[in-house]
Order: sequence, then structure tokens, then C-alpha cells
Amino acid sequence: MRVTMLLADAAQALGGKLYILGGGWTRMGPHPTPFAIAMKIEVPWDQANRRHEWRLRLVDQDGQPVSLSSRDGEPQPLEMGAGFEVGRPPGMAPGSPLDFPLVIQFGPLPFPPGQRYEWILEIDGRCDPHWRLAFSTGPVEVGA
Repeated sequence: MRVTMLLADAAQALGGKLYILGGGWTRMGPHPTPFAIAMKIEVPWDQANRRHEWRLRLVDQDGQPVSLSSRDGEPQPLEMGAGFEVGRPPGMAPGSPLDFPLVIQFGPLPFPPGQRYEWILEIDGRCDPHWRLAFSTGPVEVGA
């Protein structure tokens, strides 16, 4: 599978397309702000009409899982996942890849300033070096 990932201020997946606002950045903050991850997963022809599983997780600059406090105060790793399946539409040329657009919206998250993070995507338990999305948080502004 081929995956394109992009950080954005906001995004939507609608009608098989991605609608992206303020996309393509790699630095946020230092103050918490809402953001989105927009992805286009190209599913090969021979992998259509069967279920796939994706998992996205966040690690820090040392490769350690990033955790946030849950409602009960316990740390929870910042990760998510779900299943998906794409079907071959009638009349599509054999061998054509099939697009699966996906958007994940986030509210403001309390990332410490001056740090580097990386979102890592896995599909069907497989991770590709290109399925990573790095960003850093800005330093605290002095006198602000």
C-alpha cells in the first residue's frame, strides 16, 4: 500500500476526496491548538474487497509512546485504529489502485514545548518508513 500523510489545521474526508485547510506543516505551538491528520491510502487492486486494519500511534523523540491522562487520571497511550475495506467500483480498469481517504481530528493536546514527535502508521501490522509523520512543538516565547 502507498500512503500520503499530512498534518493540517483542519481536514475532512468527503465523497472520496480530502479537503484540507492549512496543511503541510511540521511545527505547532508552543500553545495547544486543534489539528488534523489527513491520509490517503492507496489500496492495490489485488487487496480490494477485503478487510484491512490501521493503527496510528504517537511516539516522542526517543521513540517512546506518548501518553495522555484519561478521564480517570490513568495514562493512556495516544493511539487509535480501526478497520477499513474498499471495493472495486464497476467499470474501473483492472490493476488500478483504490483510494481510501481518512481524516483524524484532534482538539488541543498538551504537548510540551521544544519537543519532537512522530506519528507512526501501521496497516495490517506492517509499518513502512514512509508511513511516518514528524512534527515539533515551538519553544515558549520569552516575554509573551
